[in-house]
Amino acid sequence: MEDTYGRRVDYLRLSVTERCNLRCRYCMPEDGICKKRREEMLTEEEMVMAVKAAASLGISKLRITGGEPLVKRNILSICDHVSKVEGIREVCITTNGILLPRLAKPLREAGVRRVNISLDTLNPQKYFYITRRDHFGSALAGIQSALDAGFEQVKINSVLIRGFNDDEIQKLAELTLRSPVDVRFIELMPMNRGDELEQRAMVKNEVVLDRLPQLRKINGDGGVAQLYRLPGAKGNIGLISPVSHQFCSQCSRIRLTADGKIKPCLHSNAEYNIKGLKYEEVAAQFRNAIMGKPEGHGGLGVRCPSGAGRNMNEIGG
Repeated sequence: MEDTYGRRVDYLRLSVTERCNLRCRYCMPEDGICKKRREEMLTEEEMVMAVKAAASLGISKLRITGGEPLVKRNILSICDHVSKVEGIREVCITTNGILLPRLAKPLREAGVRRVNISLDTLNPQKYFYITRRDHFGSALAGIQSALDAGFEQVKINSVLIRGFNDDEIQKLAELTLRSPVDVRFIELMPMNRGDELEQRAMVKNEVVLDRLPQLRKINGDGGVAQLYRLPGAKGNIGLISPVSHQFCSQCSRIRLTADGKIKPCLHSNAEYNIKGLKYEEVAAQFRNAIMGKPEGHGGLGVRCPSGAGRNMNEIGG
């Protein structure tokens, strides 16, 4: 289905939970979240119905997100059911990787084709600082488990933060030399937290090109990422630049939060409720959300933060 600006919207990011087993400083508060009542959240049946309704309007790619989706007890059942929805050609998942040693193979068997793993540093002490948890070894084991499970593609997402991991750009990029993984550097988005990171830490992705002059631009479907490759690498380097180079004109996605709100734009507070609705009503809300998708969200920066109105764990990363 096309929106009012002629963009084909075929990508749904489905958040299955707001909960997480980490407390990343740019994503959620240190003391966690105010847990909502079970009846406020989408059930598995409502999630599957929502995916069916979205697919009827042309959604063909589905990404499962959170919070941390793997803490959801019925995550395998959710993935199995949505992967079998008519019209859905690809199911992917974004995770911090901690639980992948146990779940990678079952997820692959449940129909998940691709996995993105969030990892901002290769230093255990810095990992503890940014996540507020001591799970570095499990995260690394999760990456290997994903490779062993045979996913069609394994990507590592690294949010660049000045004074924290911008000195690790080369080390992170060199992961593509050793393993068939893509490493994607993502600019830190100002989500209106007003914290220390937000005030000083956004690094433009041009820094990656400066630090890695040997990178060569390549063609390919990187989605919103500009693709590059190191000589002799087994995987690609992707640059995702939502702050310095907005890609609103190419945006093909909508989001569904775990509490049943369709967000046509990550950085807008516009939401369309589907909780408790019947199939026809859910489809109508998806149609409304797609047609209500804004042309863009304006500039992003410390002086112009996101208008999302939620933390990232409440939206779906």
